[in-house]
Amino acid sequence: MKSPDVIIIGAGVAGLCCARHLHERGIECLLLESADAVGGRVRTDQADGFLLDRGFQVLLTAYPEAQRILDYEALDLKPFYPGALVRCQDQFARIADPFRQPLAGILGLFNPVGTLADKLRIAGLRRRVRRGSHEDLLRQPEQTTLAALQAAGFSPQIIERFFRPFLGGIFLERELETASNLFDFVFRMFSAGYAALPARGMGAISAQLAAGLPNDWVRTNSRVEAIVGQHLHLADGETLTAKAVVIATEEPTAAHLLGLESSGSREVSCLYFAAETPPVVDPVLVLNGTGAGPINNLCVPSQVAPGYAPANEALVSVTVLGAASADTEQAVRHQLVDWYGNQVETWRLLQTCHIPHALPKQRPFVPLDQSARTGEQFYICGDHRASASLQGAMYSGRKVAEAIGREWGLQVEGA
Repeated sequence: MKSPDVIIIGAGVAGLCCARHLHERGIECLLLESADAVGGRVRTDQADGFLLDRGFQVLLTAYPEAQRILDYEALDLKPFYPGALVRCQDQFARIADPFRQPLAGILGLFNPVGTLADKLRIAGLRRRVRRGSHEDLLRQPEQTTLAALQAAGFSPQIIERFFRPFLGGIFLERELETASNLFDFVFRMFSAGYAALPARGMGAISAQLAAGLPNDWVRTNSRVEAIVGQHLHLADGETLTAKAVVIATEEPTAAHLLGLESSGSREVSCLYFAAETPPVVDPVLVLNGTGAGPINNLCVPSQVAPGYAPANEALVSVTVLGAASADTEQAVRHQLVDWYGNQVETWRLLQTCHIPHALPKQRPFVPLDQSARTGEQFYICGDHRASASLQGAMYSGRKVAEAIGREWGLQVEGA
């Protein structure tokens, strides 16, 4: 292609969405991706016939931006059970959305995950977050999620056994210091839709976004080392220029390129095991409500979407918050044996996936809808510029494209 109008650094979800919306406006782009394929953190690897996402991830089908830009039918989405199994008091207790699983909801009223009053408060929380628009939720006064749960009257019992592991798997931190308005938004998304996996892995989302772009718009294995004015200096010595530059990388990389201090990110590790038989039959998330051991949550993706594993085998995904150490696998296996018995000893470790910058830290009083511009020269997008989610990445990409379109006098009908 000739010299592009816009260069986008990073072909993750935010960069791909930005490019898709610029394409609709007739603006030519070049996406520079440092890795060997598009997708950033939303990629799926293959190993021995298994599909291994880059850490445990789900698509919340109620995300407005996902509904706007993705073809759900083509993704062949497979939903999770609307609830969870919680490990506590040496047993697994089922907690279910009573509006979708009324019988299971009633049966779970007296389980040890929380008090009866807690279960009623969850129903009240569900009603509250469903009112108004999701934009209203993100703009409301905020505090930490822990403070909000305590102010709502939830008992220490349900906070420890349910909310810490459930939200730990979403926000990648169990201290519940994430902003309460982001918690409300996520809880609304779980209530309004389903958590789901594409039949061929989460990477199918990135592949679908990239498929809507001209073939010559993406260059992989192209790392930008420095930006000087409008000049981009690549690791291979090449220098590129464009009318506009969009930084669509993870937050630490964006901070480095802009010469800013990073606001920090959450890291997570995911251990993938091959098992002859699945430890759980339902397509359900398993939460560690004991507060002990390395495991935060577990699921069997092949029970949700069978294509994640070869025939007659199961894929088990175990999430550990933070970085995995040399002893992590042994500690995880020890805890799994306590949960599921000696069958765990036969499980084969396929991969330990460590994602050092899995999510940006989003504490209270950090805006969840930041400017599309940074300074006079650059545009910037990513989940660190909006909500720490796929929704945030997709939204921020569109927001940058719209800003460029406005400044260049190019609009899309109905946009």
